[in-house]
Amino acid sequence: MMKKNNIIAIFTALIFLLLLPLSSWAFRCGSGLVSEGDSKTKVQVTCGKPTSKETACENAQEYTTTSKSGKTRNVKKCGKKLEVWYYNCGDNDFIYKLTFENGILKDEDTEGRGRGKSDCLGR
Repeated sequence: MMKKNNIIAIFTALIFLLLLPLSSWAFRCGSGLVSEGDSKTKVQVTCGKPTSKETACENAQEYTTTSKSGKTRNVKKCGKKLEVWYYNCGDNDFIYKLTFENGILKDEDTEGRGRGKSDCLGR
């Protein structure tokens, strides 16, 4: 009877974990945490200055137009402007990639192993 109860408890816990929202991640910076929905300011105060930053464009469009005088020109239009911050958390950790849209943290990912001294507060 005890084995059956343990199996039911484990099965229930697994179902509960599967039902949690996928966006419930958090990036730990020393003793602080940042998560989806936080502002760039909160992230920088909590985690310190990033190792590097870059801008990216999602859903870019490129097309050619012709003016009334007959001149053609190529036009590039960015659908969504993103800002990406990288934190090298050093040896024995990862390089973390934080993506912001309109100044709000939208995604966190890793970009391989970190190297050297950590740029992450508290690590």
